[in-house]
Amino acid sequence: MKKRRLGKSTLEVSEIGLGCMGLSFAYGQPVEKQQGLALIRAAVDRGVTFFDTAEVYGPHTNEELVGEALAPVRDQVVIATKFGFDVDPKTRERRGLSSRPERIKQVADASLKRLKTDRIDLFYQHRVDPNVPMEEVAGAVKELIRAGKVRHFGLSEAGVQNIRRAHAVQPVTALQSEYSFWWREPETKVLPTLEELGIGFVPYSPLGRGFLTGTIDANTKFDSADFRNNVPRFSPEARKANQAMLDVIGAIADRKGLSRAQLALAWVLAQKPWIVPIPGTTKLHRLEENIGAASVELSADDLRELDRALSQLPVAGARYSEQMQRLVDS
Repeated sequence: MKKRRLGKSTLEVSEIGLGCMGLSFAYGQPVEKQQGLALIRAAVDRGVTFFDTAEVYGPHTNEELVGEALAPVRDQVVIATKFGFDVDPKTRERRGLSSRPERIKQVADASLKRLKTDRIDLFYQHRVDPNVPMEEVAGAVKELIRAGKVRHFGLSEAGVQNIRRAHAVQPVTALQSEYSFWWREPETKVLPTLEELGIGFVPYSPLGRGFLTGTIDANTKFDSADFRNNVPRFSPEARKANQAMLDVIGAIADRKGLSRAQLALAWVLAQKPWIVPIPGTTKLHRLEENIGAASVELSADDLRELDRALSQLPVAGARYSEQMQRLVDS
């Protein structure tokens, strides 16, 4: 697989990365450990060099899984993880946001142990903490970079003002935020800012949390532990309304001999050369399908057709519940 450089930084990664969250968290029951190890290692074998995790995925267990899976090839891959939540040390439950400098340093040390490594390649602030000035957050990561524990600084779901404030203290290598056919809000202000500042973009949920693959409809039942049960966009009514978008995507994908997932990922890749999506999966055949999108080239006519068709189809349902939305910086 070809590589891309995240913005103007020195960090090069595979064109498509692997979001590892779903192996341990959020989309139902965690996979068996051996299945998770096998999937991550299969991604490495197929050219993926960029792996995304976080302290709160599990919590802790996803970092442990990623660390064990990648230990044999540590120098060949890039590992990204995140800080930004207050996690109860006993129950491991999230107790709200916390990006206090001392907390950031605690998370870094603990993550290094769980990941079985001596450095974190890309350390994201998971969500902006309104109680801690961004300058203090960036300063804490800057100290970690100077200490050799972290190589690059990232932000997740940050708005333009906070991106600029952080970047002025410690250059930001990448912003991670949701971006796909059915969430294009970053195009208005965020992407132009990233281009101006030379910051890479790492879209999570580039397949619309599975909806854009065409495997989910209004009748789909989710596991009781699946967070999509509480997402307005995944209500049966919203899924039924959003089927029109999927029909358009499907018709174009079929005509080009692609799966819906491949078309969705190829579209993301075609937007900018410094964009690297991180789709997640628990299945080998889906991993291979997603990786196949890296070899798809969409023409300018293809992109215009998709834009025209999708611009006429408003997306039904909010992308987060009200509680979760409060954690997203505007």
